[in-house]
Amino acid sequence: MPASRIRLFPLLDRIVSADQAASLVEDGMVVGMSGFTRAGDAKAVPLAMARRAQLDPFKITLVTGASLGKDVDRVLTEAHVLARRMPFQSDPTLRAAINRGEVMFIDQHLSETVEHLRSGQLGPMDYAIIEAAAITEDCGIVPTTSVGNSASFAILAKKLIIEINLGQPAELEGLHDIYIPTKRPTREPIPVVSCDSRIGLSSVQVDPAKIAAIVVTRQSDSPAVLDAPDAETNAIASHLIRFFGREVAEGRLDLSLNPLQAGIGNIANAVLAGLADGPFHSLRMYSEVLQDSTFDLLDTGKLLFASGSSITLSAAYAERIFGDINRYKDRLVLRPQEISNHPEVIRRLGIIAINTALEFDIYGNVNSTHVNGTQMVNGIGGSGDFARNAYLSIFVTKSLAKGGAISSVVPMVSHVDHTEHDVDILVTDVGLADLRELAPRERARAIIANCVHRSYRAQLNNYFERALVLGGHTPHVLGEALSWHLRRQTTGTMMDSANLEEN
Repeated sequence: MPASRIRLFPLLDRIVSADQAASLVEDGMVVGMSGFTRAGDAKAVPLAMARRAQLDPFKITLVTGASLGKDVDRVLTEAHVLARRMPFQSDPTLRAAINRGEVMFIDQHLSETVEHLRSGQLGPMDYAIIEAAAITEDCGIVPTTSVGNSASFAILAKKLIIEINLGQPAELEGLHDIYIPTKRPTREPIPVVSCDSRIGLSSVQVDPAKIAAIVVTRQSDSPAVLDAPDAETNAIASHLIRFFGREVAEGRLDLSLNPLQAGIGNIANAVLAGLADGPFHSLRMYSEVLQDSTFDLLDTGKLLFASGSSITLSAAYAERIFGDINRYKDRLVLRPQEISNHPEVIRRLGIIAINTALEFDIYGNVNSTHVNGTQMVNGIGGSGDFARNAYLSIFVTKSLAKGGAISSVVPMVSHVDHTEHDVDILVTDVGLADLRELAPRERARAIIANCVHRSYRAQLNNYFERALVLGGHTPHVLGEALSWHLRRQTTGTMMDSANLEEN
């Protein structure tokens, strides 16, 4: 154990095996784990918990920052350890258990979880299991590649289990900005006034008496799996770049734009990558997840600074970036997710928020989470935190899914995560609809004309024209509003018979 990793030497006596640490967690406990989009997550103790559950069954409520890596959610699900899970996940095995009703999943805005914990609406939290790069002389926990909810978990939990990960670079120390809001209702304003504001400490200060166990690991984060940009994602990026150009021409933005936020995944990553080819410069980012494209933009010099809550990279990028993290360190900061996603800060900085939709309807309501209104995919994540408070709230998706059997634009979404009131711009590979200052009927015309794939446009126009006959501020044919989803369930496609014959 390098002396630089545990600098409060009495804590060396608390080093135990992962199995020993896992034995501390008891049935019915509320457990917090570090981890945000597969980055900085606890890696050894959760798997030891699953091994133990095979012989000594127990269940917990598991609270994280966002999704975990290393198949932790899968293994814990298969071991029947999870009774309740919040606030976000992305594992197929856990997803199936959630949709079967075996695991109770609480889908939550990512800025809210620790607020509930702090106020007593959630918890109390029995254990927090936190990955760290080091523990300082004054018992400061140095996070690794994410902060997420780890800081507040460490402060608010009764006891701590720390995983010191020697596989994470020691040079991560100094990258983090740990600021904990004061209690409500007398909370002071959060003093983030620019993306590069540093307002807190570089580690999480805890009482050493709370540390029940330390486990030494040496594992990298699970890599992000990103597909190369394709024709559709490149088209979406092109539509957005042209839109930003028009905003500059109209004087609403300049070439440095406003601070950018982008959700995780292929489409958002491709959109950010597309900015490298645009005329924009001196860009800044105030986001949740810093992905491959963030570092491409830093390398080009077009991005000056990036603030996030985690760094989630593909395997090739992780090897390059973390092997040379000092090259980027003065242009990055990682914050607790209650700060990266805080509505007050998002509105103050005038964020341009770019997030992904599963589907949206002709009036601009967005479904980010549920297939056919019932089957959970991952969760709302931070998209709601940003959409409600952004300067520009942008949602992107491909116009078609499942080889054309599904239109991503429908008469009425089967589940609403973001209402029409929180959505400014919708973009598909077909085009872009600017919904600002439009009434519902105007929104519908703009969306159908600009975002719908040609194979579904006539069918959607037909629905809208018949809805207009029935009238109303937001016209609908209620008996048919979800008929596209029902048709997909029964026939395999959203296309009606007339449209099928034509196509």
